[in-house]
Amino acid sequence: MAYRPSEQFKKTLLGSGAVLVLAALNAPAAVSFATDKYHAYKIAQPGYQKKYGSWAVIDVPEQFRVNAIHAALLHTGKVLLIAGSGNNQKKFDAGTFETVLWDPADNTFKKIPTPEDFFCSGHSQLPDGRLLVAGGTARYEVLDGEVEKAGGGMRVKNESPDKAVTLPKGTVFRSPTGIEYVSRFDVTVPKARREFEVSYFKSGQMKPWKTKITAAEARVFVEAREAGPQALTTEAAQYEVVGLKGADADNVYGLAQKLTTEKQDFQGIKAAYEFDPRAERYVPVDPMADARWYPTLVTLDDGRVLAVSGLNDVGDVVPGDNEIYDPVTKKWSKGPFRYFPTYPALFLTQGGKLLYTGSNAGYGPAGKGREPGLWDLKKNSFTKLPGITDPDQLETSSSVLLPPAQDQKVMVLGGGGVGESAKSTARTAVVDLSKADPSYTEGPSLPQGTRYLSSVLLPDDTVFTTGGSRKYRGSSGSDILRAQFYDPAANAFAEAAAPTVGRNYHSEALLLPDGRVATFGSDPLYGDGDNTKLGTFEQRVEVFTPPYLHRAGAGRPVIGEGPRELDRNGRATFRTEDAGRIVAARLMRPSAVTHSTDVEQRSVALDLTKGGDGLTVTVTVPGDRTLVPPGWYMLFVTDADGIPSEAKWIQVG
Repeated sequence: MAYRPSEQFKKTLLGSGAVLVLAALNAPAAVSFATDKYHAYKIAQPGYQKKYGSWAVIDVPEQFRVNAIHAALLHTGKVLLIAGSGNNQKKFDAGTFETVLWDPADNTFKKIPTPEDFFCSGHSQLPDGRLLVAGGTARYEVLDGEVEKAGGGMRVKNESPDKAVTLPKGTVFRSPTGIEYVSRFDVTVPKARREFEVSYFKSGQMKPWKTKITAAEARVFVEAREAGPQALTTEAAQYEVVGLKGADADNVYGLAQKLTTEKQDFQGIKAAYEFDPRAERYVPVDPMADARWYPTLVTLDDGRVLAVSGLNDVGDVVPGDNEIYDPVTKKWSKGPFRYFPTYPALFLTQGGKLLYTGSNAGYGPAGKGREPGLWDLKKNSFTKLPGITDPDQLETSSSVLLPPAQDQKVMVLGGGGVGESAKSTARTAVVDLSKADPSYTEGPSLPQGTRYLSSVLLPDDTVFTTGGSRKYRGSSGSDILRAQFYDPAANAFAEAAAPTVGRNYHSEALLLPDGRVATFGSDPLYGDGDNTKLGTFEQRVEVFTPPYLHRAGAGRPVIGEGPRELDRNGRATFRTEDAGRIVAARLMRPSAVTHSTDVEQRSVALDLTKGGDGLTVTVTVPGDRTLVPPGWYMLFVTDADGIPSEAKWIQVG
């Protein structure tokens, strides 16, 4: 019989750290048990935590557990976790859409009524602290071999210059041969454009007016009423709109060319809402002109928001029709035309141009729109940036505007090949936009090839990176239980405590006002290393406490009373008894993150002066709104050891 050490004996061994004694007992299970226990003992030691930090899983009551696809920090200090249908077709079919509001200060949760399927939407922080949420899911994909009825895009024409026409979901389009197709969504076709032409006789006299009518057009996805090969077509044809009479029947018709049973991609919605952090509810605003699924929303220097890319209402990548939201009028207008793959990482840079780092979340051809570059919105010109290594592995990479934002350095971390590629890269690269002719230079490598990495700015001017997987959606048990700190000044990584929860596709991480980092989500394809068991969505929340909080033995610097907005000189003064120990101040924009894409977060260095009485500090915020876009920010101050205060919220107009 194998020798079994007593519990008291094991406790004695673990307390002394003598794990090797158990190995000598030739008991593999005991060795594994002891090793795990010793690891738990080691990472709980104060010395370890002061160097590497620590992790803790948050208790989330079962009724509040959601498939967190999106996470955004609000200026109330609460975190909005948006699931929508949560990549769950049964919930989509049932119209079950979910949002949960988490208050990390007291670990309380609240369900928020969710009016649309915001699964795979875009979001951006607005100047007044509301969160703009636009786009989402109109229809789930249907894979090759599973499509039973022919379907595709129908272009609906309207030749009437006098009125727009709305065709409800379920409208029937009939082909010249009598095959009928049914629309799956409402569609409104604007009225046709009427133009007047003037011409002249040779004598110079004006001829009578001629009127030219240009038909208006809108798209809608249609599906054959009946399954079968008779509904398949790749030939262009005009389709009658069943039920229209008189002039409407003459003026309104459909045009389609390709209606097949090939794979049908996800389709987007046009809906847009503002989430009100005070009322804690979604408020509808005007919809976008284009439906968008997987779009990026980026705040501009004037507080407006640019919506870019996404899959449209027939499942195609929006070809470049971008649009701009005005938070004052609550309306959308046409933006500069440019094509990007879905969820492109776009950062507002000093001077107003947008940097496209090359990071994206997937949909779109491998050879189009994937090269990094600077986009001048006013001229609608695009200057490509050279130097990136592994350029074919920018999909599912992470990008971050390094701290402080004044340095204008942007980093790309990891990534993988297009689609379900087996490729992943450990490459990092940094571009310095302050140079006259910027290009990427190689940075320190990650420990291994990593897709879906989360990167979070910390108030001590480091970047915390965590999670990800080696393979597409964590398949083959490839989640990476590692974390690192990147120091921009040293251009080097340092080890951090390892998380216990794997995070891959559909995972998020963000900085909390107390200086911790919260992580959410993960959507693996499989639940085992052999790819035999289907994966389940990760609903646990795990929070990282950085080393600087474990080193705060004498307490953290404290910011006392002060204003919630800047004075006309861009300054704010706060009372504090810690003025003597405070050495730096940072203004940090709250995150709005999904699919490894967080173009909101930035850390801005502030000028810091101290009052003569030693009881006040005054911070001055740069007036350049291309550097500090309008909105609510967290103000952190730090001491000489890099220990930060808790944040104070302040609004920049």
